[in-house]
Amino acid sequence: MQEMTMIQAINNALRNALESDPGVLIFGEDVGHNGGVFRATDGLQQQFGEERVFDTPLAESGIVGTAIGMAVNGLKPIAEIQFMGFIYSAFEQIISHAARIRTRSQGSYTVPMVIRAPYGAGIRAPELHSDSSEAFFVHQPGLKVVVPSNPYDAKGLLLAAIEDPDPVLFLEPMKLYRAFKEPVPTEKYTVPLGKAKVMKEGTDISIFSWGAMLPAVRQAVQKAEQEMHIQAQIIDLRTLSPLDEETIIASVQKTGRAVVVHEAPKTAGVGSEIIAIINDKALFHLEAPVARIAGYDVPPPLFQLEDLYIPDADTIRAGIERTMKY
Repeated sequence: MQEMTMIQAINNALRNALESDPGVLIFGEDVGHNGGVFRATDGLQQQFGEERVFDTPLAESGIVGTAIGMAVNGLKPIAEIQFMGFIYSAFEQIISHAARIRTRSQGSYTVPMVIRAPYGAGIRAPELHSDSSEAFFVHQPGLKVVVPSNPYDAKGLLLAAIEDPDPVLFLEPMKLYRAFKEPVPTEKYTVPLGKAKVMKEGTDISIFSWGAMLPAVRQAVQKAEQEMHIQAQIIDLRTLSPLDEETIIASVQKTGRAVVVHEAPKTAGVGSEIIAIINDKALFHLEAPVARIAGYDVPPPLFQLEDLYIPDADTIRAGIERTMKY
C-alpha cells in the first residue's frame, strides 16, 4: 500500500498491466519519451522499451484506428488522447468501428482496447481542452464509459478496463489528477466495471454524480446536513455505460428524493438518462421531482469564466434544499 495521487495510481496501473501481459501496448502523442502531457506514462518507455510504449503522430483518428487493428488481432492496446476535446476526429473510428465490430462479426471478433482521455474543466486550460462530452459516447451501444473519482478506483477501474473484452473509454478528471492522495495497493487489483459505489449512506435524499464533481458534492452534503438536519446518500456512479441501475433504483426507493450532479451541459446529458431510469422504475417512491445540477449549455469557457461554469458546492447545496423543501 502506498499513498498516491490519481495520476500516480494510473501510472502504477499501467505499469502493472505492462508487467503482467506482454500483449499490452501503450501509445499516443508524447506518451513515450516525455511520459505524457500529464506524466501518466512517466518512466514506462524507459522500463518497457519503445516497442511497447511509443509516441505517435498528432493524428487521433490514426491512433484509435491503429488500436482497433491491434485489438482485433489479439493485442491489448491502450491509446491515449491528450485531451477529450481532441477526440472528435477519432469519433468515427470509435462509433462506427470499435463499438460495432463484435455485433458486425456476430461475436467472432472483439475489440479489447482502452482509450484514455483527460477530461473536464478546472485546470485553467485553453479552449477544447476542458470538454465534458461523455454523453456523446454513452449513447453508443458496444462502448463502455468509465470515470474514476479517486486514486484507488482509478487504478482498479483502469486494470478492469484493460482486462475487458470490449472497448472502454476511460475518462480521467484532470482536476483530480493531483488533488489529493490516498492509500493504493501497489499490486494488481480490479474494481468491477458497471458497479456504482455508495460513498456515504443516508436516508433522506440520494445524490448521484461522478468524476470531478464528487469533492463538491461532499462539501455540499456536509453543509446541507448541518443546516437542514438531514442524512444524504452519495452515489459515485463510476461507470456511465452501462449504468448501475440496480444501485440507482435501490437508493431512490430508500430515500424518496434525488439530485443528479454533473459538469457537462444539462441538455441531453447523462443526468437525463438517470432521471428517466428513476421515473421508469421508482416513480411511486418519489416525494419530489429529481433535480439536475449541471453545466450550462455552452462550450466550457476560457479560464476567466471557468469557475462560473462549473457547479460548485453552493449550487449543489441549493439543489438539495429545493428538493428537500418540495
